[in-house]
This record gives sequence, C-alpha cells and structure tokens, in this order.
Amino acid sequence: CGKINDVEKFLDGNPAFAQGYFNKKLTPGALSVMAGISESKVDFGMLQELGQIEEGQILFDLIKEMQENVNMEKVVFKILKRIVALIQADRCSLFMYRERNGIAELATRLFNITTESELDDCVVHPDHEIVFPLDLGVVGHVAQTKKHINLKDVNESSHFSSFVDDLTEYKTRNILASPIMNGEDVVAVIMALNKTTGPHFTTEDEDVSTEDEGSLRIGPTHVQVVLLWSANKVFEELTDIERQFHKALYTVRAYLNCDRYSVGLLDMTKEKEFFDIWPVLMGDQPPYSGPLTPDGREVIFYKVIDYILHGKEDIKVIATPTLEHWVLCTGLPTYVAETGLICNIINPATEEMFKFQSEPLDDSGWTIKNVLSMPIVNMTEDIVGVATFYNRKDGKPFDQQDEELMEAMTNFLGWSHLNTDTYDRMKMIENRKDIAQDMVLYHVKCRDDEIQNILVKQYFNREPCDCEEEEFLQILKKELPGPKKFEIYEFGFSDFDCTDLELVMCGIQMFYEVGVVKKFQVPQEVLVRFMYSISKGYRKMPYHNWRHGFNVGQTMFTLLTTGNMKRYYTDLEVMAMITSAFLHDIDHRGTNNLYQVKSSNPLAKLHGSSVLERHHLEFSKFLLADESLNIYQNLNRRQNEHAIHLMDIAIIATDLQLYFKKRTMFQKIVDLSKTYEDEKKWVDWMSLETTRKEIVLAMMMTACDLSALTKPWEVQSKVALSEAAEFWVQGDLEREVLEKQPITMMDRNCAGELPKLQCGFIDFVCTFVYKELSRFHPAIQPMYDGMLNNRKEWKAKQEEYEAQQAILKAQSGSKTCSVC
Repeated sequence: CGKINDVEKFLDGNPAFAQGYFNKKLTPGALSVMAGISESKVDFGMLQELGQIEEGQILFDLIKEMQENVNMEKVVFKILKRIVALIQADRCSLFMYRERNGIAELATRLFNITTESELDDCVVHPDHEIVFPLDLGVVGHVAQTKKHINLKDVNESSHFSSFVDDLTEYKTRNILASPIMNGEDVVAVIMALNKTTGPHFTTEDEDVSTEDEGSLRIGPTHVQVVLLWSANKVFEELTDIERQFHKALYTVRAYLNCDRYSVGLLDMTKEKEFFDIWPVLMGDQPPYSGPLTPDGREVIFYKVIDYILHGKEDIKVIATPTLEHWVLCTGLPTYVAETGLICNIINPATEEMFKFQSEPLDDSGWTIKNVLSMPIVNMTEDIVGVATFYNRKDGKPFDQQDEELMEAMTNFLGWSHLNTDTYDRMKMIENRKDIAQDMVLYHVKCRDDEIQNILVKQYFNREPCDCEEEEFLQILKKELPGPKKFEIYEFGFSDFDCTDLELVMCGIQMFYEVGVVKKFQVPQEVLVRFMYSISKGYRKMPYHNWRHGFNVGQTMFTLLTTGNMKRYYTDLEVMAMITSAFLHDIDHRGTNNLYQVKSSNPLAKLHGSSVLERHHLEFSKFLLADESLNIYQNLNRRQNEHAIHLMDIAIIATDLQLYFKKRTMFQKIVDLSKTYEDEKKWVDWMSLETTRKEIVLAMMMTACDLSALTKPWEVQSKVALSEAAEFWVQGDLEREVLEKQPITMMDRNCAGELPKLQCGFIDFVCTFVYKELSRFHPAIQPMYDGMLNNRKEWKAKQEEYEAQQAILKAQSGSKTCSVC
C-alpha cells in the first residue's frame, strides 16, 4: 500500500513523465485487456470517445439537477465546482454584470469555488462584494471585449490587476476567463485561476463546443450555455412566456441535435365565459365533444411557437393558430395533450395514426423525417403545452438519451410557464395597485385650484409653476399667519379658533421657522402642496383627523424649539421629525390595531405588527414618492436615506405597545444627563450618539401623540369626548360585526366611566412620559403641569360620578351599567 501511494504521489508531481510513460506503455494489447475485446479491434480513438461520453454525462447530470433543484444559485455553484474539476483549475469565481446609476460594473456573486468548497462559503453577501469597473482587471476587459481570454502568465498582461490578490493574500499565476452572453449582451463573467496540472490552461480548456456523432464535449461555450440558463433563472426578472421560452431555447439549443422544434401552448381555463356558454345553452351550437386534457380542459392551442435551428435560425410565433397549421394538422400535439404520453415516431411517412406531410414544408425543401413529441408539465402536474422535435441532425431516430434530455427541457418550459403565470398575476396585482394609488392621489393630492386657497388670486394671477422661488416666498409671507398669531411656539396651543386651512398654513410656517426650506432647497410650491395633501389624507374621524395630526406636529415643533430639544439634532433631522409628526396618523381608520387583526382587515394581513403605524408610514412614503409632493427631492442620497430612516422610527414609535419597551432606556439617558456638570459637553456627546438620539425621538413622538392630555382643561375635556366618541364607534362595530362584548373604554353604555379611565391612563402611561421629559429639559415642565392639572379635574369628575352612582344604588339597589 505504501509503495502504491509513493508511486501515485510521484506521478501526480511529475505530469510530463506520467504522460510519456502512459503513451509508451498503453499498447493495443493492454487496451484490449481493459476493454475486453480482441487486439485487432482496438482503436485508440475510443479513448477520446469515452472521454466525450463521460463529459456529456456530466453535462446531462447538470441539466437534470436544474430540473430537480429549485435553488438555482446552488445549481450554479455545483456547475462551477465541476468546471473547476474538468479544467483542473485551483478555483473559479462568477462575476455578475450590472448597471448602477448608469455605470456598468461587475460584482462578485460566487467567489473562490474549489473542488472542496461549500456553497455558504462562496456566496458573496452584497455588503462584501468585490466590484470591478469595466476599465479595470481581466474580468472588466472580458466584459468589454465579449471574448474569452487565456493568460498563461498574468505578469505579461497589462489588464491584470493585483488588488484582489492583495486583498485575499492569494497569488494568481494564470487565468482563463470567459463571458456569459445573452444574445449580444454580457450577463456575467466566469474566471478560473491557476491550472493545477500544468504551467497554464491549455487550448483544450478553451475549446468551443463540438458535436461528434451525437456525443458532447465540455468546453467554455457549454459552460456559458449552462451558466446562462442558471443566471437567467437566478438573476433575471420575471417576464412573459415567449421570452421565458426563448431563454430556454437559447440555453439548450446546442444540445437538442434537431432541425426544428415547436411548442404549442394550451388554454389553462377550465371554466367557460358566459358568452361562450350562451350559444350552447340556446341550442345554436352543439356542446364541445373533442379531446380533453387529463385534468378535464378542452384541448385548445392558443399559441404555437416554431423554432428553426437549421440554416438561418428563426423563431415564429403564431397566435390563435388554426388546426391547419403544419404542426397541429398532424394530430400528434392533440394526442399528446390528451394522453400525456411521449411519442417517438421513427418513420412518419408510414404512420397511419397521424397525418404527417411527406412533401417539403417550405422553400428550403425541409421535410419531416423523424419526430419526438412530449407534454410540457408544470409543477402542479398540469399539461400546459406540447413540445415536438423534428429531424435528428445525424439522420438517426431519436433515442432514449434524447428523450431524457428533451424531457428535462420540457420540464424547464413548464417552470417557465408557471413562472410566467405568476408574473401575469403579479402584473395584474401591480396594475390594480397602480389604479388604486391613482384614485387615492386624485382625492388626496392638492389640486391647482386648492393651492389658490393659500396663494390668494390677487397676488397670484398665473400658474404656480411659472413663479420663481423668491417671488413665491414674497407671496407666502403675505399669506402665512406668522409665528405669533396662533401661538405655535406654545405648549398650550389650541386649534379651536383655527380653520383646517389655517392649520395647513401654520404647518408651512413651522418649516420656515426652523430654517430648513432654504437650507435644503425645498421647492416652496411643493411644500405648500405637501402640507395641503397631508390635511386631505386624514379621514373625517371624530378624533384621528387632520386636527389631531396637526397638533402632534405642532407639539413636536414646540418640543424642538421652546423645549430646546433641537440642540441634539441636525437641521435635516429636525425637518424629518416635524414631517413625521404631521404624517404619523394619516389615513387612520378610526379603529385600533387589535380591531384590524380581529376583523381580518387586509392591513393586518399585510403588516404583522404595529399594523396601523406601518400603514401610516407606507402612506407617507407613497405621498413623498410623488415629485410634486416630495419635500426631500433636493436632498442627496445619503440625506434622503437618513430622513426616511428617522420617519420609520418616529411613526412606528407611536405604537403604544412599543412605548413600554423604550421607557427604561429613556430613563437611563435622563439619569446620565444629570451626571454632566458641563452642559456643552453633554450636548456635544449626545449629538453624536445616534442610538440615544433615536430613543429620545421615539419618546418625543409618544409625548406629542398624547399631548392633548397636557392642554388646558377646556381643550382637554373636549378632545377627550371626541376620542371617546371614536372609541364608542369601534365598540359598536365589535358588538355588531365581531359579535364580541367591547371593553369598558369602547362601550358607550359605560360612558360615565370616562373620568376614571382618563385618570388610569394618565397614571399608567402619561405621568412617566412628561415627568421624565421635564426632568430631562425643565423647559418642558408646562406639559407635565398641564397633565397634573387635567388629572385633578378628571379625578373630581370621577368622584362626582361615583357619588351619584352610590346614591342611585342606594335608591334602586341596582347598577345603572350592568356591564361596568
């Protein structure tokens, strides 16, 4: 055993000697013994043929794997792994071609694949991509020239770049790289490094594919074809059925070994339209009595796609073909669709069951000599079409290997059909969504005539878009209320004396007050339209209406300015925070998250948690996606991403379920602030602590959302009644629709319990918020004081109600509210 191992080690280390020894010792006698045949019949060409058969089997196995493996990325990995073995490379990588911002580049997708690699070790996460511009490196050169390259010594190439070697501490000696093409377009580049059994890759390694008596040889073209198949499935978009089938043709045409093939696509509908049924019901035409598919559908070919693979390759698509079409008139596709059988017809001229044409079909003189027809079956095992292959190129009949290969292809076509069916349904949903969004925008978006409500016609005699920014500003200055008229800087602000339009104008004023309009080049007309559209986006609810949305925005503005919280945040962050506050409840339905879940509302199915808050966020982004409403449109990419990130946090943070998770974290920040004697050091430190700033923002949003409880009593008492009215509407729905008894807060029969409920909510939720905020920033003390005063008022109301109830109970001996 030891001696054998020593010999193997020596031969492996001396390939030139091994080759010479092999050629010298491999005699006809030795080969006859190995093959079990007489010495006179030995042909050394058998060795090449055997090698071709082995390589062809490897290729066929790869295609079978594609048929069986849904994870196409895994298939690509296996293909590259086998390529490494076939060409004796040390490793191989796949670089995907893409364009970002109009700039073409190549990025690593599968990296450093060896014969021993595992998939998870080679898949490149997007955050760790190595990116090549097309003017850098061998892969960039290959993508530009669209030609393969065999570098026997990388030091002799001006295209070689060593920066990946430097990054990975790997030494590249030689390279074989090849583009993967889709027509004239580069899809990807594969690059093999360092031949392990010689000084460099050979011409055999870069051979194009050849056909020899039906056997197949592995070469770079085959590699391109197979990888293109995989790349199309993994990295390309869903698309229409003809493109899907065209991709299938493009990837496997080298292996079909036939002159032509045709695909007939079946109508997948089982139910007839009413206008097709009426003539039968009226007796004007007889019921259908023709062939049916195994699952009961009428055999109707709604499209035939003919692929010509000889001479000048061509594709012909025949929509709504007649039964006289040369493919269908034979009756073979109909028979296959009805039975699901594979039919291999060796001599069509003598076939009695089917009617094949014996004369040429076209001017080229092409005639039918042999036929292989098989069903196309999707993953649900329905027959979606029939593929028929004509005339094996070597003149021989189709054999079992042809049947297996082409069956693998028809299964791929079946996937394509299912893929396309999914695509069609997705497009239908997308179209419906676009229509719905268009309807929403029509009703929500600020119209030109509405903007005139703000920009009075006496100052504004032409279209807004014709107005320069400076002129627009002068007009706005004359119309906006200014900061003092409605006391927008005050914690005790009340909207009772404002119209909805005046609130819109106050909201616009706030953006000017914090100085973000000019700094971030917010188009002033866009700002006006945006604020007006927000006001229209709130539904006419008793409580969660535009006035609530505005009050939350005003409180955020006041916390940032009067409350001095602005000192921790950049101007961009201030703009995002005020914007988020105005938007936080847009399109509120007047019912809470729990009701969305219990009633199986589509919102609950769309969002797993914080249902309404996520809807408000999506609606906000939907508005900002419209250019005429996008106040962020002149931000750079990083600024825009940061603003949207803060909106995500701010709006989702208004879910009270999350409030209890952030209380302790906020309290620690407040405690920490008291350990700093130097206020400037605290502000400087806090301004750089992103996470802590986000936690403070989240708590500020809660404080803004609940701020009605801090307003003067005459405001709070009225707002509380409107909030209760909305709760009672939900209680009615729970009782009538869900057939459930609502909780006390939602039950209008327990209206007298409102003072007690308000006291409980203040104690359980609100006290912490405003106490800690006022401890954090003493300037916020008015909110805490206002809340305490309101609790005192509610407590008095509670005691008054309970005293009345005690008297009634004593008089009647029964409760007026059996539920409570």
